[in-house]
Amino acid sequence: MTAKALMFQGTGSSVGKSLIVAGLCRAFARRGLLVAPFKPQNMSNNAAVTADGGEIGRAQALQARAAYIAPSVHMNPVLLKPQSEIGAQIVLRGTVIGTAPARAWQTRKREFLPALLESFATLGAARDLILVEGAGSPAEINLRQNDIANMGFARAADLPVVLVGDIDRGGVIASVIGTKTVLAAEDAALIRGFIINRMRGDASLFAEGMAIIAARTGWAPLGLVPHFPEARHLPAEDAADLAPRAETGGRLRITVPLLPHIANFDDLDPLFAEPEIALTLAPRGAPLPEADVIILPGSKATRADLAALRAEGWDIDLLAHHRQGGAVIGICGGFQMLGDDIADPDGIEGEAGESRGLGLLAFRTVLGHKKNLAEAAGINLLDHTPVRGYEMHLGESVGPALAHPLHRLADGATDGAVAPDGRVFGTYLHGMFGDDAARAGWLARFGAASRLPSFDGLIETTLDALADHLARHIDLETLLSLAR
Repeated sequence: MTAKALMFQGTGSSVGKSLIVAGLCRAFARRGLLVAPFKPQNMSNNAAVTADGGEIGRAQALQARAAYIAPSVHMNPVLLKPQSEIGAQIVLRGTVIGTAPARAWQTRKREFLPALLESFATLGAARDLILVEGAGSPAEINLRQNDIANMGFARAADLPVVLVGDIDRGGVIASVIGTKTVLAAEDAALIRGFIINRMRGDASLFAEGMAIIAARTGWAPLGLVPHFPEARHLPAEDAADLAPRAETGGRLRITVPLLPHIANFDDLDPLFAEPEIALTLAPRGAPLPEADVIILPGSKATRADLAALRAEGWDIDLLAHHRQGGAVIGICGGFQMLGDDIADPDGIEGEAGESRGLGLLAFRTVLGHKKNLAEAAGINLLDHTPVRGYEMHLGESVGPALAHPLHRLADGATDGAVAPDGRVFGTYLHGMFGDDAARAGWLARFGAASRLPSFDGLIETTLDALADHLARHIDLETLLSLAR
């Protein structure tokens, strides 16, 4: 391995590590360095398809984009995709290899360390700098024995570490100093400095706080980073970051039920960015609000989410919405829910069995072990606009509704279905709203206009602004000097 490397760990989950690494990837890449992101173990249902036919966490795909390189399975060699309260699917270098309950994973995960180190070395052989992101927090010392995500990997790869704290959630002084207190001395010795993220208001008010942390820990204060509101344009890594919210002011009302196992929810990001769309993420515990369009999103546990939909009474709301003339779009797992039934004979996503669908499209789905992972492009057969995206799903769907597809793909295959009434649409294609022409076509169908010229342009502009933001508030020269 020829690259230098630096690892970023956090005082907790969702402190902004992914965003900071993305911004630093762009900042250092603009300086002419060959940069790559790396996250040994990730847990997220927001995933991306790589060119080599695998899947990785969406955050690492964004970080790769920030570094001006294509995403690779080596950037996130272990991805855990939660599909129950206590278990997750295990993805190794882009390929599903099984599932494990949380307790079983804690005893197994150390066996994956050689593969992590191999992927890390593969990336480092062709790069100048690897920016490594931890998961959760090293302060979770009850999980330290078999850790491969934080200090376990840092020790194995002999990496210097920068600790990130989030001042916005409060108690950041205690969080950083407390992390030093609970860590084993050998682990704490790897930490070289700290960054405090998401400062709001007068930064000078925390100057003494930075000094106190530095004095108590012996770590270098590397930056106090103000809140970066434009981060809302970038994909969130965790569903926990996808808080219920409503965007008001747009003429086209779209509602999305916030299901327990929602997946690939960055499908919604281009819609949030459109001024003429008022997009509501509907929380559980209340009826679905009135809308022009309801979107059923992707799901990591389709039958479980369908059961949750019914438990909330949302199936009644959705069917009433359709009877009253409203439109419904189902994406991937949401598409499967629109059919007559979903069978999981081998218990791949949970308990084996069969679930009655919503019956808005005449087809049935059988979940199997084969996972469809591929980038795709084609045309929308409704208006012949181009479309691009990716497939990431289990299951095969069959039935008469599929004789009226939504998309024709470049390889000649068809995708999805359109109901005879022209108000129910289903697709396996994630990311279709990110295509500007496709999104404009959908908005026009529902009586609105696209005001966002380029969603890709918005992402690029935001990454550049993030890099500038971090360069103003983090000592990049010192940060780079810490890498080894």
